[in-house]
Amino acid sequence: QVHLVESGGGVVQSGDSLKLSCVTSGFNFAFGAGGWFRQAPGEGRQFVGRISRLGVKSYGDFVKGRFTISRDNAKKTHSLEMNHLKPEDSGVYICAVDSRNTGHYDYFGQGTQVTVSS
Repeated sequence: QVHLVESGGGVVQSGDSLKLSCVTSGFNFAFGAGGWFRQAPGEGRQFVGRISRLGVKSYGDFVKGRFTISRDNAKKTHSLEMNHLKPEDSGVYICAVDSRNTGHYDYFGQGTQVTVSS
């Protein structure tokens, strides 16, 4: 059974940094791609970033160099380091995996709350 557990969220001030982690189990981590999404109250899910099984990274347009996604195959963990946080970055950050490397995410975590105060 696949499990994704996020951690690292919290309440910070504008300009601060946070690092989110997603510990996974139940699938061949090294074969799949990982991603992060976020969802603010009343809004749809927004793509934040993706890292392929080979380490190729892509980000949503709003990131503008502030966030870095990474992976640790030994720890079966994806991470999202967020710098220069803004109040509009607030939301639930959700880890996702494309376990079969199809280009579509097949598993999602429960999410971790990030709140950025001005």
